[in-house]
This record gives sequence, C-alpha cells and structure tokens, in this order.
Amino acid sequence: MYIQSIELSNYRNYRSLEMEFDRGTNILFGDNAQGKTNILESIYLSGTSRSHRTARDRELIRFGQEEAHIRTNVRKNDLSYCIDIHIRQAKSKGIAINGVPVKKASDLFGLLGIIFFSPEDLNIVKNGPAERRHFINAELSQIDRIYLSDLSNYNKALNQRNSLLKEIFDHPELRETLDVWDGQLVSYGKRLIARRREFIADLIPIVRGIHRKLSGGIEDLLLAYEPNIDDTFFEDELFCARDRDMRMGTTTVGPHRDDLKLSIASVDIRRFGSQGQQRTCALSLKLAEIQMMEVKRGEKPILLLDDVLSELDSNRQNYLLESINDIQTIISCTGLDEFVKNKFSVHRVYEISNGQAFLREKIAN
Repeated sequence: MYIQSIELSNYRNYRSLEMEFDRGTNILFGDNAQGKTNILESIYLSGTSRSHRTARDRELIRFGQEEAHIRTNVRKNDLSYCIDIHIRQAKSKGIAINGVPVKKASDLFGLLGIIFFSPEDLNIVKNGPAERRHFINAELSQIDRIYLSDLSNYNKALNQRNSLLKEIFDHPELRETLDVWDGQLVSYGKRLIARRREFIADLIPIVRGIHRKLSGGIEDLLLAYEPNIDDTFFEDELFCARDRDMRMGTTTVGPHRDDLKLSIASVDIRRFGSQGQQRTCALSLKLAEIQMMEVKRGEKPILLLDDVLSELDSNRQNYLLESINDIQTIISCTGLDEFVKNKFSVHRVYEISNGQAFLREKIAN
C-alpha cells in the first residue's frame, strides 16, 4: 500500500498542486510557513476524512474561494484507487472512491492506513488524558471499523445527554428522558471499554520492546489501561451521578474520561518523568502504533512525519529513521543536513516554497 500521487485545488495555501511520491522515503523541505504541513494534512484527510488540526472544513479552503478539492491516487494489493474529496464552505464534504460516492465519511476508513507523527505527539505523555485517549481512538479507528462506529455513536449520545442536562436546569420535568441516552451510553460505552482493554493488552509487549531498545536496555516501560468506570457497574454509576451531572451540566462518568498510565520502575512518567523519559515514551508509543497497524491490518501503514526530527536527539533520530526504512514515509523538515550526515536513504525530494513544490535531485549518500 502506498500513495502514488496527490492533486490539490484551492486547498489551504495551494491554488493548484500536483505531486508524485516514491514508495520509499519522500522529503518535503523548506522554510517555515510555506505549506509543508498542509500537504501532509491533505494526505491524512484522504485516509481518515478529517484533519488532524481542525474540525472546521471551511478552514481547509483557500482564502477567497468557495470550495477545495483533494485527489489522491493509491496503489493497494495490486489495485489502483482514486480518492476524491470535495470540501465546500456551507455543506458537508463529499467523498468518492473510484468515482463512486461514499455515503458516510467513516466508510473511507480502512482503505488507507496512515500514521501522523508531529511534534505535538511528543506531549502525549505529559499532557492530559485527552491526548492519550486520542492516541487510542485514532489507532483503533483505523484497525477496527466496529470500534469506529461504536465511538461515533457513543459521542453522539454523549453530546445529546450533555445538552439535555443543561436543559433540565430550567425544565426539571425532562429528567426522566435521561433514561434514553443513559441506555445508549452504557451500551456503546461497554463495548468501547472492552475493546480498549484488548488493544492495550496487545500494545504492551510491542511498546516494552521498543522502549527497551530506545533506552539502551536500561528502562522497562509499563502500560496500564485506566478506565474511568468499571463496565460491570457503568449503568449504576451513571444513575448515581445524575444529580452531580445536572449541577455541572455534563456527564462525569464514562469512557470519555479514560486514561492510559505509563510507568518506569513504579514511577508515573506522566507526572514525575523527566522530559527525556516522556519523549522516549511518546516515541515508543508512535513506533508501536506502526507495528500494531501492520499486525492487525496485515499491511504496512503510510507514515507522515511533520518536522519531528528537529525535536529529537541524534540517537532517537537514528532509531526512528532505521525503524521506517521499509514503509512509505513522507517527511517534512526545514533542511536536509541530518539526512546527508547520517547517509539515510531518500528516494524523492521536494522543496516547498510559497505554495509550490519543486522536485529536486535525490540526496547523495
């Protein structure tokens, strides 16, 4: 599985752009604020139907225009696929695969396996639980379509329940209607908890092995799933929390408050780890994500690295680049010095400048 080419029209700062990619390592280099991340974002959107930076589609459209287009050509299992995404100012986006419209954006999941790694991901460990839940949800949604459906339905029920909680403050007679949304939360929530538990159990040995190599065999990283609620008692706990939920206007128990614990030698790295330990843990999680997707999907994912190398020391840079030499990787960076110095194999190089992409000679190793 790999991306052959992409075409952008009125997307972000690009009026028109056409690029072809190699099956190996592709470099996008140039100064900051030239549009490198926008290209990676468009690729990620082609595989997941959503941006990693914004939930507002209109922000993806070039200033002064009414609509934008993305066309991505993919090769998978000796078959060709063309993914067309039509983004409009006042309407939901349109998606088609080989010219056939996709009814639900979630139906796009599964065609491409994409892992996006940005400097912000290095904060997975030290930031709040929402970052770690996003990591779990993003990975599971790409390897388990049922999980994606359950997560979508859970979030819809959660939003409806939270809206109702706010209305009950002025209309107490609506309290009994909470039963409807409670039932849906419990049904979908239990399935999310069970699947997350399985996922973390599968992830643990992969992460531990990677982290031991990254730390030179010194540290043993342990992961533990921390569900906000015991799924056995979810219904009872949700009912008991009603008065509190009505006072606060939000649902206070459920898998939308889960967390992932990371520890080394019984020390909670989220709170007490050094910056170096936290970054190494984050890198271990992202590299484990690659292996997990390959195991569960039976194919190697496409990796997007958005200016991550500049945030890592030379040892972590080397480990990361050596770990991805057999999958299609598209890397954004401001310069090529690290690739030249370390003699890494690079197959295609583009210089990105002022909304244009210029194909350059390959890096001489």
